[in-house]
Amino acid sequence: MTATGRVSSEQVEPAVQRRQELNHRAQRLAWTTIAYNTGEGVIAVLAGLAAGSVALVGFGLDSAIEVLSALAVSWQFNGKADARDRERAALRLIALSFLALAAYVIVDAVRSLLTGGHADPSPVGIALAVSSLLVMPLLVRAKRGVGRELGSATITADATQTQLCTYLSAVLLVGLLLNATLGWTWADPLVALVIAAVAAREGVQAWRGDACCAPGPIDTTGCCVGSTCTCSH
Repeated sequence: MTATGRVSSEQVEPAVQRRQELNHRAQRLAWTTIAYNTGEGVIAVLAGLAAGSVALVGFGLDSAIEVLSALAVSWQFNGKADARDRERAALRLIALSFLALAAYVIVDAVRSLLTGGHADPSPVGIALAVSSLLVMPLLVRAKRGVGRELGSATITADATQTQLCTYLSAVLLVGLLLNATLGWTWADPLVALVIAAVAAREGVQAWRGDACCAPGPIDTTGCCVGSTCTCSH
């Protein structure tokens, strides 16, 4: 800062360069997510349909929403306009996707419980759930770091969706193993309802903009300074 209190160009330039680097990193993470979850979603849906597993199909559709979420992030940071101008639209898109997933899975899971439908064991689904438990936490950590430094609600919402995928992978794995080892067929639609409940909650939070604080300076806890939202840790 100069003697007159103005910020010099030497001080501004590194900050601009850092922001550009973070924007590029956000796009790379988004496309990594798209690549992984496209494969995950296709495999999960096909395996779910083959086994009659509503939980696996719901997990596959959740992967499709994560792809949509990552595309929203890439779109937000891949235009000439200020990325923050696209923040609200991207969050609304993610929110609607969550809510649509929740509605579909609830209907299908309740139908399965009422009609006594059962799912066959799915070794492919079990392997897929284990794979996601290994990959997803790495993506979550990278996305949250970029999102906090940029003060981006969209990236933080995308990281939350990836974290959700990690939790759902664990729940899915438990349900598939119970069905495969103990023959508890009711575990599958029950797991699907858990997936739906979590998705609905995340959808409401994303719609309200609670996934992160509004863009602004970031404090040492990762929350935005001067924001009207309440950050949770």
